[in-house]
Amino acid sequence: MNGTDVKPTVAPGVRLGPVSFVWRPWAVLVTALLAAVSLLLFCVSIGVGDFPISLPRVISTILGQGEQVDEFVIMDLRMPRALAGLVVGIALGVSGAITQSVARNPLASPDVLGITLGASATAVFLVTVSGGTAAAITDSVGLSTAALMGGLGTGLLVYFLAWRRGIDGFRLILIGISVSAVMESITTWLLVTADIRDVAQAQAWLVGSLDNRSWDDVMPALWGTLVLLAVVTGVAFQFRPMHLGDDVAAGLGVRHSAVRAVLLLCAVLLAAMAVGAAGPIPFVALVAPQVAMRLARCPTPPMAASGMVGALLLIGSDLVARKALPVSLPVGVVTAAIGGPFLVYLLVRANRR
Repeated sequence: MNGTDVKPTVAPGVRLGPVSFVWRPWAVLVTALLAAVSLLLFCVSIGVGDFPISLPRVISTILGQGEQVDEFVIMDLRMPRALAGLVVGIALGVSGAITQSVARNPLASPDVLGITLGASATAVFLVTVSGGTAAAITDSVGLSTAALMGGLGTGLLVYFLAWRRGIDGFRLILIGISVSAVMESITTWLLVTADIRDVAQAQAWLVGSLDNRSWDDVMPALWGTLVLLAVVTGVAFQFRPMHLGDDVAAGLGVRHSAVRAVLLLCAVLLAAMAVGAAGPIPFVALVAPQVAMRLARCPTPPMAASGMVGALLLIGSDLVARKALPVSLPVGVVTAAIGGPFLVYLLVRANRR
C-alpha cells in the first residue's frame, strides 16, 4: 500500500435547513454523560445537610410528588444553593471555553483576563465605602448586579485595550494580566483602608461561596445564563471556521471580527453573572474547558461539554467543602486547591512545546 491508497478520514456532517455541523458521536456521548453526572450530583447536593434526605425522596419532591415537609426543605432551603452551583458552573465553563477559543491559548480565562477581579473590586468598593454614591448604588441595584456591571466594564476595557485591527490572543492575555494586577491592587487598597467589620464582610464575599444563596441570587443568573447560552449557540456555528484562520473564515463569508466580539461579550457577561451570584470562584473557567477538550477528544474546547464539566467541578467541590473536610469551607478554597496545580501543569506543558 502506498501513500496514494490512504484516504483521509472525514467526520460525517449533518445539515438542518441552513445550518450544518460536524457530527462527533464521541463528543456527544461524553457531553450527555457529563450532563447526567452533573444532574446526579445536583440531586445529591440537595439531599446533603444537617438532616440528610435520600436521593429518591429528592427526585420525587423535585417532580412535585414529595411530602410537604420535604418540599419546604428542598425547594425553599436547599434548592437555591444547588441550583446556584449548577448555573454558575455552567456559566464559568462556557465563558472559559469562549475566551480560550478566541485567544487560542489554554491560559485565557475570565480569571486571567481580569473580569472576575473587576467584579470583585466593584463589590469590595461598595461594601467598604459607606454612604454617598456607593450606598445609593447598593440600595438601588444590589451588590450582585453591581458586581456584574463591574465585571462587564472590566471586560470591555480589556477588549478595547487589546484591539488593534483585530484581537490577537497573546495581546489579549497580556492586557488582561495587566488589568487584573490593577484591579487586585485596588481591592487590596480598599481592604487595607476600610473598617475592620466591612473588611470581614468583603473578605467573606471574595473567597467565593455558595452558602446562604437565595432565590433572589439565583434567578437573575439563571435567566441571564439561559439567554446568553442561546446567543452563544446561534453564533457558535459561525465561529467554527475561524479555527482555520481569519482569512479562511472571511473566504467562507464569516464576519470574524463581529463574531469574535459577540462571543467575547457573552463570555464577559457569563463570568460577571457568575461572580455576582456566587463571588469570584477561581479556576473553574480555566480548568473546565481543558478537561472537556481532553474528554471529548476535540481540537478546541467544546462549549457544551465545558459547561457540564464546570457544573460538575463546582457542585463536586461544594460537596467536598461541606462534608469531606474536617471543617466546612467556602467552595472557592477547594476550586483553588484543584486549579492551582492544573495551572502549573498547563504552564509546564506550554514551556515544553
